[in-house]
Parts: sequence; structure tokens; C-alpha cells
Amino acid sequence: MKVESILKLFNYYKSLGERTFEALSDEELHWEPAPDANSISIIVKHLWGNMLSRWTNFLTEDGEKDWRNRDDEFKETIKTREEMLFKWEEGWKCLLGAVGNLNEEDLERTVYIRNEGHIALDAIHRQLAHYSYHVGQIVYLGKLIKGEEWQSLSIPKGGSTKYNEKKFSSEKKDRHFTDEV
Repeated sequence: MKVESILKLFNYYKSLGERTFEALSDEELHWEPAPDANSISIIVKHLWGNMLSRWTNFLTEDGEKDWRNRDDEFKETIKTREEMLFKWEEGWKCLLGAVGNLNEEDLERTVYIRNEGHIALDAIHRQLAHYSYHVGQIVYLGKLIKGEEWQSLSIPKGGSTKYNEKKFSSEKKDRHFTDEV
């Protein structure tokens, strides 16, 4: 059951990124708000590098692979939407495949990231926090770029009362919050 919940959360954050990409033009994916800031395409490239490193042979190899070039991830080398989306999908495929192959006992195994031991569940939580942080940056950049044209991906500003009225008018039931997304 834990693995299923973990997969739902990762897929939720994946969908937030994808909904942001859909709202933006090719040029907007490369917009940098300041000279030392990252564009959406750079953030995607970093996520891709991290995902491939962390999730390739997750249970048996250190999560920081010697073939990873983290510093290169922050250079704007992605030229097209298609290239960016390829890296996005490749990273998520590696992650979702690795997590999807875990069983509940695997969550208690020790894995290493830069020689620091973690139980697998803690390593997963570490990556979930890291990816949600960067997906939040992607969404925020999308909102900055689109301004008043932005369509909220969650409860819109000023919409909490209406949202809560809808929620509390339905029967209580057990479900995952991402089931509605």
C-alpha cells in the first residue's frame, strides 16, 4: 500500500509539471527571470539527471553515479520542447519503474546517496521533497510568465470558500487526494 501511495504522489507532481508545459510556448520554456536563474528547461534537465542517477539500480548502487555531470545540468543546452519532454519522460520512466518494482520489504532496505545510508523509504521521501520543490519552481515560473492568463492548477486565489463548500457537501470517504486530479 505504501508503494502505491508513493507512486500516486510522484505522478501528481509529474502532472503539475506537464500541465505547466502545456500552458507555455516553446520560447517561454527557456525564459530566465534573472541572469543567474534557471529556466524551466534547465530545471527539467536537472531533474532528468538526478532521476537517472538516483533511480538507476536504486537498491544496489549509490544514488550519485560517477557518470552524472550535475554541473552540466544547469547549462542551457536543451534547444526544443521535444528534447525537453524526452528528458522529462526518460527521467520519470526511470523513477516510476524503479518505485513500481519495489515491494513493502524493500522500503526498509538500506540505500546510499553519496555514501550516506538511508532506509529506502527515507531516500524516497528525500527525492519526493526534492522533485516537488523543483516542480513548484516550474509552476511558479509558468505563473510568472503567463501573468493574468495563468489558469491555477490547484485552488485558485479567492476560491477556497467555494472549494470547501463543494468538499464538505459530499459524503466522507477514504480516497487519495490525487484521485480527483
